[in-house]
Amino acid sequence: MTTAAIIVAAGRGLRAGGVVPKQWRPLAGRRVADWTIDRFRGQVDHIVLVLSEDDSSAWEEFSGTDLLLTAGGSDRAGSVRNGLGALKGLQVEHVLIHDVARPCVSGQTIQDVLNALTTHTAAAPGLAVTDALWTGDGAVVTGTQDRSGLFTAQTPQGFHYDAIVAAHTAHPGAAADDVEVARAAGLNVAIVAGDADNIKITRPEDFARAERILGTDMDVRLGNGYDVHRFGDGDHVILCGVEVPHERGLQGHSDADVGMHAVTDAIYGALAKGDIGQHFPPSDPQWKGAASEIFLRHAVELAGQMGYAISNVDCTLVCEYPKIGPHAPAMREEMARIMGLRANQVSVKATTSERLGFTGRSEGIASLATACLVKS
Repeated sequence: MTTAAIIVAAGRGLRAGGVVPKQWRPLAGRRVADWTIDRFRGQVDHIVLVLSEDDSSAWEEFSGTDLLLTAGGSDRAGSVRNGLGALKGLQVEHVLIHDVARPCVSGQTIQDVLNALTTHTAAAPGLAVTDALWTGDGAVVTGTQDRSGLFTAQTPQGFHYDAIVAAHTAHPGAAADDVEVARAAGLNVAIVAGDADNIKITRPEDFARAERILGTDMDVRLGNGYDVHRFGDGDHVILCGVEVPHERGLQGHSDADVGMHAVTDAIYGALAKGDIGQHFPPSDPQWKGAASEIFLRHAVELAGQMGYAISNVDCTLVCEYPKIGPHAPAMREEMARIMGLRANQVSVKATTSERLGFTGRSEGIASLATACLVKS
């Protein structure tokens, strides 16, 4: 199942105040658009960012990244049509369409919409209206409105790709949102539970509320890794990037760095992105004898692309020999260098298995690792 998200960011959004469009204004240490884009990294296969042709700095910044870029249209519906066109040929089956001004959307809401698309052609989050509703002339109340069956609409709004392309093709005019376009084409739109925190930044005071929400939206992930390599011929082993003299070497398809492999798998695990074997299959001859630094760097870069910073890693090497203690500081420094961390964010320690099991018989080395990632 190939999925995509279209983030509509071509509007000018000056009602929110400031001299630049709201999507480029700072929010809790980052820009609004940065928060929004990162919400979808790791959730979908492709992300299209729809930009105004006037936002030259954004075009330059995001060119060459993991994002697909396309120009906005004369109105929101036109921008969405351009975003849909950018996905042509990518075999996308389900697409989410999201307003850039909703930076607080949760991963749960995104997944709820995607899950609904397995049984519905279209789905969108909505909040049931619970407040009393008035009509008025701006100065006095002129009446009341029954709130039964009323919902406030949110994004992302999800669709089967071919269905929403056809709906937009048949509806070339303006529309309040893509649900309106879908319904005009006769599509039934399922309502999934919305989130009160999924606010749309519209007025100046909305920035303060969004900052409060983002300040409490802590996303911390833990992953663990485990690896084993047996001893074979050789005169050294490579552990956590450091060559350690030993009477035997470690066997493996790559350089058999058991410590670095465990840390790499811990990072992949925290991201729910499998393990080294899925990203670098041992059946592929290009990885024969490869330096494990390649694998670790890939995991670190993937974490960054998904919006996570590595807080710390902890690696334990299990062996009788060689002795790890004299080399542990160099291992910490090397691992920190590769991951772009400080040495005090990396722990490398060792233990024996009291001469029990394969490590106790000095048949090989095992390693366990834990990685902590924090949404940046």
